[in-house]
Amino acid sequence: MTRPDPPTYRVSEAAVLLGVSDDTVRRWLDSGQLTAGVDAAGRKVVDGAELAAFARAQASAVPDPSGVGRSARNRFVGLVTEIVEDKVMAQVEIQSGPHRVVSLMSTEAVRELGLTPGMLAVAVVKSTQVIIETPGGMS
Repeated sequence: MTRPDPPTYRVSEAAVLLGVSDDTVRRWLDSGQLTAGVDAAGRKVVDGAELAAFARAQASAVPDPSGVGRSARNRFVGLVTEIVEDKVMAQVEIQSGPHRVVSLMSTEAVRELGLTPGMLAVAVVKSTQVIIETPGGMS
């Protein structure tokens, strides 16, 4: 079975995916940090595989302040933005860069951790099931 050709992304699409302006992507193209091809309509495009590698290289994680070693690789350092609690359970929301992470835990755990909105916290995700989705129409 052959794999389909990697997708390409217009400058504006690449900018959205990287969370930067179109001008920033153009500067990266001009400086050679990214390379551009041309699509059938004559527009500059970036190869999807190259863009993915560039995104990984550019990612800057916030250092984990806990200093704890753990097997989970998915750590989201951020700020507690909201806590909704009742007598037994609580919903804690953390904003980590562009990512919103929501955790359900006991109200007792929230109190023991001293969680309050605005507090620095680390959401650690260890999962054997991660769902991967693609935009509709892709095969």
